[in-house]
Amino acid sequence: MNGSIVSWLLIVLSMISIFSDVATASASTPCLNVDQRSLLLELRNSLVFNASVSSKLVHWDQSVDSWSGVTCKDGHVVGLDLSEEFIFGDIDSSSSLFRLEFLQSLNLAFNNFNPVAIPSGFMNLSRLAHLNLSHAGFTGQIPAELSRLTKLRSLDLSHPSFTPRDLLKLEKPNLRSLIGDLGELRELYLDEVNVSAEGSEWCDALSSSVPKLEVLSMRRCYLSGPINPSLMNLANLSVIQLDYNDLSITVPSFLANFSSLKTLSLSGVGLQGEFPHEIF
Repeated sequence: MNGSIVSWLLIVLSMISIFSDVATASASTPCLNVDQRSLLLELRNSLVFNASVSSKLVHWDQSVDSWSGVTCKDGHVVGLDLSEEFIFGDIDSSSSLFRLEFLQSLNLAFNNFNPVAIPSGFMNLSRLAHLNLSHAGFTGQIPAELSRLTKLRSLDLSHPSFTPRDLLKLEKPNLRSLIGDLGELRELYLDEVNVSAEGSEWCDALSSSVPKLEVLSMRRCYLSGPINPSLMNLANLSVIQLDYNDLSITVPSFLANFSSLKTLSLSGVGLQGEFPHEIF
């Protein structure tokens, strides 16, 4: 009997030792590989930001493996959220940001980068599924290179424009060229981007390019009407926001056919007539 108890105790002690070793190894294993940490530190050192109000960059510390705003997996940076970090100045295509090749989600919203074009370096981040550059300070033509990010599920380029020269715009590439290969897109936000397209053009571009789209937000995009029935091909739409475009048409009856629609916002578009009762 005593021998059985001793054997049992030895087994228990061995298991405790094993779990302790695993816990110690897990605690000491860094979130990120050395090269990924180096890229993050290079990025931080290249950015100009207000340390007194920063909640992420200011706390990056390689010595304690602290990377606020960073999501890691298998030693790689897969998510980076630097929104509202009061970053200003330049970020160009040579930035170490564009060498974080495992990134799947990137949020640079609500910063104050110099009013220059969106860097073409984003094309190097081919794994991106979520990209948010809204209210980040970029201006000018949206680069064609964004169209190569074929895994995108959400894209937000919304931009507050105070003067025409501040506008982000879609000319070359136009809307169709930008989203033509983004067939996985579920959410598209282009508020206050100068798209300047007629109804048949922008509706056809959307319906033929992004069939899985669920959220469409194109407020104040210099769109004109009519809203083409081809938009009905986007059967999964749950949010449509087209405020402050010069649509100037009778309310399209086919809007009632969007069975998943939860939000419909058409303020200031010059619609005429009554809404179909089926919408409500």
